Amino acid sequence: MSEARIWHGGDLGEARRLFPQAPEPWIDLSTGINPIAYPVPALPASLFARLPSPADHRNLEEAAAEAYGAKDAAMVVAAPGTQVLISLLPHLRPRSRVAVLGPTYAEHAHSWGKAGHDVAEVPSLDGLDRADVVVVVNPNNPDGRLLKREALLHLAGNLRLHGGWLVVDEAFADFDSGESLVPVLPSNAIVLRSFGKTYGLAGLRIGFALAPEPISTSLRSALGPWAVSGPAIEVGRKALRDQGWLDAARVARTDDACRLDALLRPVADAPLRGTILYRLLEGSRADELFQALGEQGIWVRRFQYNSGQLRFGLPCGEAEWQRLKTVLGRFS
Repeated sequence: MSEARIWHGGDLGEARRLFPQAPEPWIDLSTGINPIAYPVPALPASLFARLPSPADHRNLEEAAAEAYGAKDAAMVVAAPGTQVLISLLPHLRPRSRVAVLGPTYAEHAHSWGKAGHDVAEVPSLDGLDRADVVVVVNPNNPDGRLLKREALLHLAGNLRLHGGWLVVDEAFADFDSGESLVPVLPSNAIVLRSFGKTYGLAGLRIGFALAPEPISTSLRSALGPWAVSGPAIEVGRKALRDQGWLDAARVARTDDACRLDALLRPVADAPLRGTILYRLLEGSRADELFQALGEQGIWVRRFQYNSGQLRFGLPCGEAEWQRLKTVLGRFS
C-alpha cells in the first residue's frame, strides 16, 4: 500500500495541473519562505571542486551557535535541511509513545510513525509529560501559536524524570526568538532551526539541530561526513553572522505582514494568525477563494485537515502585491 501524500507548499507543478489556463508567471504564496532573499556573495570555483573540510563544517556550526544563542557550538549539528533531521530523530530511540502538539507540520507525526513509534496528535500540553517524546512546533505552523519558554522548560523537566525527550521545531523563530529554548537548552531537549526560510535560500538546504550529548553525537554519526555542501557552508556562515541584514529583514517583513493582513481581512471570518513570514486565513468561503486565486495564477497553501483555512506567504515586489490585491478585491 502506498503512503498517503502529504501536501506541502511550493509545488507549482500541482498548481499548473489544477489550473492549466491560469496566467503565467505564477505567484507562489504557498510557502513561508522570505521572498527577499539574503544576497548570495560571489563564490570561488574551488568551493564546488573540493569537499568541505571538518573545519569548514565547524565554522558553520559556530556561526549558528552565535546566531541562535547556544552556549556551546558542540551542541550544534548542521544538516542538509531540517527535514533530514526530522526524519533521522525517530531512529535514535527505541519504540516510544510520541505526542505531537497539533495540528502542525505533518512531517513530524509522519516520520515518527513511519519509524514504528506510537504517535498521537494532541491539542494541548495537558498530560503530555506521560509521553516518551513530545514534539512541539514553536511558533506553530500554520497558526503561529507561540508557547512560553517557561511552559516548555516545565514540560522538559517532567519528561526528564523518565528519560523522555522534548523536540521543539523553531523553524520560524528567527524573527521572534524571545521564547526560544536554545539559550537554556535542557539536557533532554532537541531544538530544530531552519536556515532557508528566514534567509530566503531554501534551495541551499541547511538546517540545524541543537542538542546535548549524546544526542548530538548520534545525529552526527547518522548524517555521516560532508553533510552540508561547501557552497552552502560558505553562504550560510556569512548570512548567520550578518546581524544587520537580519534586523533590517525583520522590520521589512513585519511591515509586509501588516500589509498582507489589511488585504486579507475583508475575506476572512476570523482574526488572522500566523508569523511574520505567513498569515493564516480562516473562512467559510476558503475553497472558493482558493479557486479564484488559482484561476488567476496565485498559489496559496491549503490543508488536508481543514478546508476552511488557507495560508498566505508574503508577495515579492509591487507587481505581485497588486495582482493579489486585484483578485482579493474582486472576490470580496
